[in-house]
Amino acid sequence: MSLATGMRSSASAGSVATAVERLPGVQEAIVDVEEMSERSVQVCRIRVNGMTCTSCSSTVESALREVGGVQKAHVALVTEEAEVYYDSSISSYNNLLKAIEDAGFEATLVSSGTDISKLQLKVEGIQTDNPSRTMEIIRSSLQALPGVQSVDADHAMSKISISYKEDLTGPRSFVKVIESTGSGHLKASIIPEGVREREARKQEETEQYRRSFLWSLVFTVPVFLTSMVFMYIPRINCVLDVKVVNALTFGETLRWVLSTPVQFIIGRRFYIGAFKASRHGSANMDVLIALGTNAAYLYSVYSLLRSATSQTFKSMDFFETSCMLITVILLGKYLEVLAKGKTSEAIAKLLDLAPETGVLLTMDEEGNMTDEHEIDTRLIEKNDVIKIMPGAKVASDGLVIWGQSHVNESMITGEPKPVMKTKGDVVIGGTVNQNGVLHIMVTQVGSATALSKIVRLVESAQMGKAPIQNFADRISKYFVPLVIIFSVSTWAAWLLVGKYHGYPQSWLPASMNSFELALQFGIAVMVIACPCALGLATPTAVMVGTGLGASHGVLIKGGQALESTHKVNCVVFDKTGTLTMGKPVVVYTKLLKTMEPQHFYELVAATEVNSEHPLAKAIVEHAKTFWEEGDKSIWPEARDFVSVPGHGVKAMVRHREILIGNKSLMLQHDMIIPEDAESILAQAEKLAQTGILVSFDQEVTGVFAISDPLKPGVREVISILKSMEVMSIMVTGDNLGTAESVAKEVGIETVIAEANPEQKAEKVKDLQASGYTVAMVGDGINDSPALVVADVGMAIGAGTEIAIEAADIVLMKSNLEDVITAIDLSRKTFRRIRWNYIWAFGYNVVGIPIAAGILSPFTGFRLPPWIAGVAMAASSVSVVCSSLLLKNYKRPKELDTSHQRMG
Repeated sequence: MSLATGMRSSASAGSVATAVERLPGVQEAIVDVEEMSERSVQVCRIRVNGMTCTSCSSTVESALREVGGVQKAHVALVTEEAEVYYDSSISSYNNLLKAIEDAGFEATLVSSGTDISKLQLKVEGIQTDNPSRTMEIIRSSLQALPGVQSVDADHAMSKISISYKEDLTGPRSFVKVIESTGSGHLKASIIPEGVREREARKQEETEQYRRSFLWSLVFTVPVFLTSMVFMYIPRINCVLDVKVVNALTFGETLRWVLSTPVQFIIGRRFYIGAFKASRHGSANMDVLIALGTNAAYLYSVYSLLRSATSQTFKSMDFFETSCMLITVILLGKYLEVLAKGKTSEAIAKLLDLAPETGVLLTMDEEGNMTDEHEIDTRLIEKNDVIKIMPGAKVASDGLVIWGQSHVNESMITGEPKPVMKTKGDVVIGGTVNQNGVLHIMVTQVGSATALSKIVRLVESAQMGKAPIQNFADRISKYFVPLVIIFSVSTWAAWLLVGKYHGYPQSWLPASMNSFELALQFGIAVMVIACPCALGLATPTAVMVGTGLGASHGVLIKGGQALESTHKVNCVVFDKTGTLTMGKPVVVYTKLLKTMEPQHFYELVAATEVNSEHPLAKAIVEHAKTFWEEGDKSIWPEARDFVSVPGHGVKAMVRHREILIGNKSLMLQHDMIIPEDAESILAQAEKLAQTGILVSFDQEVTGVFAISDPLKPGVREVISILKSMEVMSIMVTGDNLGTAESVAKEVGIETVIAEANPEQKAEKVKDLQASGYTVAMVGDGINDSPALVVADVGMAIGAGTEIAIEAADIVLMKSNLEDVITAIDLSRKTFRRIRWNYIWAFGYNVVGIPIAAGILSPFTGFRLPPWIAGVAMAASSVSVVCSSLLLKNYKRPKELDTSHQRMG
């Protein structure tokens, strides 16, 4: 099973074209002009370091979109990654990296979108006097390996970066080459990459913020005590009031000395961020913090220097303001990073499914085992033979070549029932072997494994922006400049009013003048307002929502799919394989002409074996029962085979024209339907069975009645959707009678039968034109056009690769209950996003006027700048914590009730 990571774009158009071309009988599909360039479109993922708020991510996004050939660019602040769709015939990923670096941020390539894999190795044990020569020898040896595209050696860090093709070589070969070069002295280890590297960086970033906060606290506590507490303790205050130079006191000097490292060493990250932003004409959170703390610090320095040159000037310093601002902001960032790390736990849990080690078997030329030893799973290569013990996790995707056992695949498929695996069966990496020993030959490694594809899909989903986020991005673009203007205006207004005695002297604190009061209000406004909370409102909720979906077996391809799903008020279901089990069986056969049954089934099977339709497979399986073992797979050749979508098939077999399909197909060829056949068809329809007619040489010869049982709980699913005010419709290629019988049994009122792929898509368009937001649920190639046209395409996980490619949501368990889970989870996620915006806007709408002193004339209340900093940090933390409340999500109670009824 392949899980695409593409968004609804030209890639989707390509899926439709491919789907149409693969339909039996279709010789060519006409594709939109834009699709002609699709082959050269690559999806590049880049790690971006140095972003602090939405303004930063918007700057990077704008820089990427200005690069020639870039079609789309998404930059995620939470994951610190960029996903870029670009035309490789116009530009390269090096241009994208340069654009990000020119914007003032660090860029590292994660994946280029090609079939080339990248790996970094750390080399230890280099003992020679010339390590550069050793590294160069290693580089040359690696470059000579088949499949290696490029090798870059970092001599200073003893690190090697390798680009290679997984089909031709792998990590174990690289390690062998490196370790053989140093005569046993060298050791090579894989440097974590991808998601694991990001997790490691997140942990490092969290630790850095923790250390910075603690060091800042060490300096800030004495500054706070000397300015706010010790003045009320006479003995200590006497020491602090000792004159050092003129009116400059020991306490003021001490605060200056202690606050300077906080301002310029611990707080240097804010200067760096502010410089990068201002250099490119943008403003971010760092600009606000740098301006606010510098205003307090520099005024304090000015005040101290003036008192040092005067015998009478009484200084007023704000060192505690700048120190405490930086300290509480670092605490807020630490808590924010800590909380943001929890939003991506879903990916971490998926990665934990993969075992760290496996048992590698060494085989001789005759296939006999000669040795076995434990190996890091990252060193496993294609075509290796791995031993899986009972209770152990399968180390990688592969084929069973020896042994039999039951394997628990619930972590991948969501189905709790263990699956029997014998020789020739496929096993998935990360699943659990239960009761027997298996030897498997590895078929997929690294990024090609099913688990890696699921992880990439979830990662891509968390990268994609929901349309509602554009609202916050537009606000954030102008937010910081407006805050700076409002802050300066607040300072100027209070200063002018004070200068011209516009308020009574009683409003002034005893230790302040009008300038200092105005400065405090201006700083408070500057630090309380922050665009971070607005920028985090949507992506954190989307990350948690898509992660929760993955843990429930619902893979949601991005924020746009998540947002569209919460609006769904109409669900269109395919029948075969969606509402039904998709494994039909022939329950009744009637020959209308005198002939040998074996000859009849031979001609029928020879025709139907060319079709991929489930009904055709059921007929072929039924025909096999009339042949001896070994002969039943040998059928006569069918010539001029044509599939008529939605109707049936026709071919020439042994010079006879064979038509197999529904009544419409026969009528199109001007055939008369015998009364016996009509009666059988009518009876089949009443029993919700599908009637299939067979004609030889323009004469109806036989009838099949085929039954496809309903999936468990379908009726309950339709009932629950109705209670959620979601209309259900069935669109199928089956005949009207059978479709209506099934619809009646499950509770669907509207049925469109005998519809080909184009008609399914047109029906979805008609519903959209009527004002419905439509979700299409299907599993087959013929559902792909409708899946793409629908507002939300939901593919059954057990369906075809094309359907999964075209869909927005993949239901991994192939369980229709997950349609309800997807809609319900989407609704609750967007309810949470609205609450996040209320929090984010609430802080600014209420906090900024209070910080500006609107309450001071009436209550005398002033918001100290450091308290404003606490409020600013709390706004971001509260939004992230609000999103984390989604982790308490539980499926609708009706689903649990329906399970109990079925039990």
